[in-house]
Amino acid sequence: MIKSFVKTAIAAGLGMHLGLANAAGISDDIVKIGVLSDMAGVYADTAGAGSVTAAKMAIEDFGGTVLGKKIELVSMDHQNKADVGANTARRWFDVDKVDTIVDINNTAVHYAVKNIAEEKNRLLLNTAAASSDITGKHCSPMTIHWPYDTYALARTTAKAITDQGSKKWYMIGVDYAFGKAMVEDVANTLKENNASIVGSVYHPLNSMDFSSYVLSAQGSDAEVVGLANVANDMINTIKTANQFQLTATKKLAATVLFITDVHALGLEAAKDMYATTAFYWDQNDATRQWAKRFHERENRMPTQIHASAYSAVTSYLRAIEAAGTDDTSTVIKTMKSTPIHDFTTKNGYIREDGRVIHDMYLIQVKSPEESKYPWDYYKIVATAPGDEAFRPMDQGGCSFIAKN
Repeated sequence: MIKSFVKTAIAAGLGMHLGLANAAGISDDIVKIGVLSDMAGVYADTAGAGSVTAAKMAIEDFGGTVLGKKIELVSMDHQNKADVGANTARRWFDVDKVDTIVDINNTAVHYAVKNIAEEKNRLLLNTAAASSDITGKHCSPMTIHWPYDTYALARTTAKAITDQGSKKWYMIGVDYAFGKAMVEDVANTLKENNASIVGSVYHPLNSMDFSSYVLSAQGSDAEVVGLANVANDMINTIKTANQFQLTATKKLAATVLFITDVHALGLEAAKDMYATTAFYWDQNDATRQWAKRFHERENRMPTQIHASAYSAVTSYLRAIEAAGTDDTSTVIKTMKSTPIHDFTTKNGYIREDGRVIHDMYLIQVKSPEESKYPWDYYKIVATAPGDEAFRPMDQGGCSFIAKN
């Protein structure tokens, strides 16, 4: 035990003796992590129970304890409702003594939970919501943001398609913070590449009928129809587009495409589409090894959200071990000063605004003939270095950075 404490103190670089390290220790004698996600709704397949599984795997691989104290996991369905998310966060922090919340796969829910986290001085490990404003104008010193954002997704995918000569876009987006942020980031990228959005339309979350939105896009003079929606909404948009033979005259571009979406659509419907991802299960030996373990539990391959939940929880626990405490401010400082290197993130780091910087990958969906085995869906056609893929920090408008 003495050896363990000394190792922790040295790793933290705090120069304190054994007694002080133990005194800082773990609040409430337990480290409690909460996974707050859409467990049964439109986004459940991309995150949901899979994020819980990934977090459990991270805890198990870490050994189940940190600094000699138990690590516990709890989970809850936010139902894609901001008030449910906020109420859950408040109860978790005040009553259940949860130390950090992971996932939060809805931007509107994130903003509500962020306010509670700031009030309670608790860390949010957002591994699922996508708006670039999370580390921009709505940034928080309590938030660290994996694995992607609308800026990186829009910039990588839109540039690749405009480079092929398609300059006029029509956007179909979900009508809340994520969809609006994605359309804005696509518009900015297109402008930089002498292209533009010629029209846009927004639909409610979890819509049942996309006919009018697809017909509106079909009637435009756009060459590309971009989708600023996710999961079931995007899947149903693509199915409707195929029914109306939209792709006979226009390209279809998914700004966020998950491996589970392609699985649900089938390769015939999704083939040749471009998208951007932070993780692909079949990328290398390390990703395949972890994905196989995940598949044994979930009977499906992991999305980039699932992989990021594992990475975020692991990074959090390593920071506690290195710092010798679960004190929020100390842990955040330690995480931001520690490089991230695991199966999904190579030579990554956390910027002062909370943005996790790592490479992003432009993928193209394979045709049925190209796929050789189950879940063999992507071709990685380009790598966008992290420092180029994500918005420069001085362009984000993060208020607490500006004050420093």
